[in-house]
Amino acid sequence: MDKNRLSMTVAGKEIILETGKIAKQANGAVTLRCGDTIILSSACASKEPLADVDFFPLRVDYQEKFSSAGKTLGGFIKREGRPTERETLLCRLIDRPIRPLFPNGYHNEVQIINYVLSYDSNRPPEPLAIIASSAALVISDIPFPKPLAAVRVGMINDEIVINPTVEEQKTSILDLLLAGTKDGILMIEGYCDFLPEEKVIEAIEEGHRHIIEICQNLADWRNLIGKDKAELKLSLPSDELLNEMTEKFGAKLESALTIKEKKERGEAIDAIGLEANAHFLPEEGSGEHSPNLVKQAFKSLSSKVLRKQTLTTKIRTDGRGPSDVRPIAVETALLPRVHGSALFTRGETQSLATCTLGSESMGQRYEDLEGDKIRKFYLQYSFPPFSVGEVGRMGPPGRREVGHGKLAERALSAILPKNHDQFPYTMRVESTITECNGSSSMATVCGGCLAMMDAGVPISRPVAGIAMGLMLESDNFLILSDILGLEDALGDMDFKITGDDKGITAFQMDIKVEGITSDIMRAALSQAKEGRIHILSKMLEACPKAKATLSPYAPRIESMAVKQSKIGAIIGPGGKMIRSITEETGVEVDINDEGIVNLSSNNAESLEKAKQIILDLITEIEIGKVYKGTVTSIQPFGAFISMPGGSKDGLCHISELSPTRVNSVEDVVKKGEEIEVKVLDINAQGQIKLSRKVLL
Repeated sequence: MDKNRLSMTVAGKEIILETGKIAKQANGAVTLRCGDTIILSSACASKEPLADVDFFPLRVDYQEKFSSAGKTLGGFIKREGRPTERETLLCRLIDRPIRPLFPNGYHNEVQIINYVLSYDSNRPPEPLAIIASSAALVISDIPFPKPLAAVRVGMINDEIVINPTVEEQKTSILDLLLAGTKDGILMIEGYCDFLPEEKVIEAIEEGHRHIIEICQNLADWRNLIGKDKAELKLSLPSDELLNEMTEKFGAKLESALTIKEKKERGEAIDAIGLEANAHFLPEEGSGEHSPNLVKQAFKSLSSKVLRKQTLTTKIRTDGRGPSDVRPIAVETALLPRVHGSALFTRGETQSLATCTLGSESMGQRYEDLEGDKIRKFYLQYSFPPFSVGEVGRMGPPGRREVGHGKLAERALSAILPKNHDQFPYTMRVESTITECNGSSSMATVCGGCLAMMDAGVPISRPVAGIAMGLMLESDNFLILSDILGLEDALGDMDFKITGDDKGITAFQMDIKVEGITSDIMRAALSQAKEGRIHILSKMLEACPKAKATLSPYAPRIESMAVKQSKIGAIIGPGGKMIRSITEETGVEVDINDEGIVNLSSNNAESLEKAKQIILDLITEIEIGKVYKGTVTSIQPFGAFISMPGGSKDGLCHISELSPTRVNSVEDVVKKGEEIEVKVLDINAQGQIKLSRKVLL
């Protein structure tokens, strides 16, 4: 038996973990194989904790090497560089369940790096990367307390499928990624097509059963080959500091946490924090305790006071009850030149959302291990610093912005028009968070849906989103609807759910405690449904249905199907013909491999002109039919007439120009003149014989 090799079967699929061959200098490193997909995961930690930090400095990196699929990148730089959107999302998926398992006060730097070394196009790497990261930590000397595992859950023909293949996932109505330990769930990321709450719970429970099996295998492997864990050096405030902090500032925090407005409440808490610093740190660098320990003690006290107040009184810091949703205000069509716009305000959280319509060329092109692709619906979320009254950096989106945007994008994907011929537009939704006090991603879902309706997108049904929180003390718990930023930061759960009264389109959960039960999850989903219905009713009061007409500033798109054999004629050598049409008419022309031509323009006359040019290009000349053509050349024996479809010019002999005798061709027609002619014959060489005489 090879101790450095672990083989296990998960839902009929073998997963093989190996160590001791690659990356031996790391604290822990494994390769994970499933089919021909292979992931290398390494874990390293600094020997000493970072000074002057009050957080856990975990860094997770994930990279899909294009060589793993026998490819190289397009463009000039043929190497992987800045993480793609997909890689960024995978980093977040790995980070979210791992971070809460490390003990409070552990401030050593930890870095986890994942490389996809081989990809077989059928085994998705997402759950495998989480398992590999967990295994690397488990067998290392890094004080990671227990194994973590993940599975993907699909639902095909109403049957739950664990770790579906890429092909199976295409027919699944559920895409759920689940991570946790044998004791409970830590992270959920799921998307579905209006699945009822009970089905979601069933899928989560079935997924967790397989997670327990994987965790047991990893625990056995750790016991067999795992390194001794390094000495745990925790930076935590002492009981004396916590007790003194409570005695001196507990009552003041209780009072501050009853202030309803975020800004005033924040200023009051900050003032108490400064007072605490002055008490425990009388001079710079002096005092019994370090600034970080004082800061941690103050945060711990704030959390304790907020939990106690909320659990005891059932009244939240802004005066709401546990299931109350903040006041909602909706305004649509507020930006005159934008195709669709909405301002969605819920309490002190606000999203300014827009929807822009365009042709296929507006699609988001991207490259991954599967090849080059185009996304015809995409949502972009931005969180400027002024939304929380701060000064901060502006630039490319961070991981959080990418993650929130993708969650809202997939939540709204379920309501898009299913028939592209019915609505052949590319759609870009933007959400700018102009004010924030929690639940900004769910405000994005609501604002984005309203902006699409204002733009005239024929959505199947409107959806809303709500974020749920949790206060948990032993067996006593309280679920909170529409959580504030403070309740997110100091509470135990952030559970985002989108959909309508019939079902769910997206759900995402991160928790800071293990062992969340099915009863808590059922209660959270039930309370979330009530909140969604309430929010949706407020949205529909302002915008009962999608507009029947598009904005006058939105492009008009007309689609037409042509034979695949005619695609070349429309494109022309090196794209010459398609460029010529655009230059002549101003109409944007897109054509795909199936022969679907999309014409996009704000001018109906130009659209019709471009359409006619294309019809002329694809027309096949038939004997006996009448065509309009232009005289391209005049010879003593007749006139050559241009024919539609890119065919050869046809010859109208001098004897076929007029019913009466013609002495000179130029007496009847001039070069450049447009005339109607009838096709008399097409010989074996493709030469076209025309007549004008028979039409006169």
